[in-house]
Amino acid sequence: MSNTVKVGEKVPNFTLLASNGKEVSLADYKGKKLVIYFYPKDMTPGCTAESCDFRDFNGEFAKHNAEVVGISPDDLSSHEQFVSEYKLPFLLLSDPDHSVSELFGVWKELSWGGKTFLGVERSTFLIDEEGALIREWRSVNVEGHAAEVLEAVRA
Repeated sequence: MSNTVKVGEKVPNFTLLASNGKEVSLADYKGKKLVIYFYPKDMTPGCTAESCDFRDFNGEFAKHNAEVVGISPDDLSSHEQFVSEYKLPFLLLSDPDHSVSELFGVWKELSWGGKTFLGVERSTFLIDEEGALIREWRSVNVEGHAAEVLEAVRA
């Protein structure tokens, strides 16, 4: 897939439904840094740990003019439950047709427990105030990841 966005390029605008029930577009974040973390599934151990880490650092991201959003293929009712259960202070966007996951090149063949399947490769992207991709973290290991992203936002 060569049509995936690359570091240094402007990210094409996209619109997805968010956990607050509204449509959210990339363009809504112009003038701020945006951290987008793609994760496989609501309420699973790794995704919960990662989301809670971003939650715990959310105030620090805000101090640096950065917002965080999570994106997974889960539907809105799943996102609403996840947000409510873990008190997530940011929006989760629903990407059921994985169009945005494909744009970022994170929808791919994965293997787990001896099976291969299509799914989201845990990845995070930092977009600058003008909508350009400035950093990417692919195949993320959850431990310490949110802190590492915060360091990049501060830089």
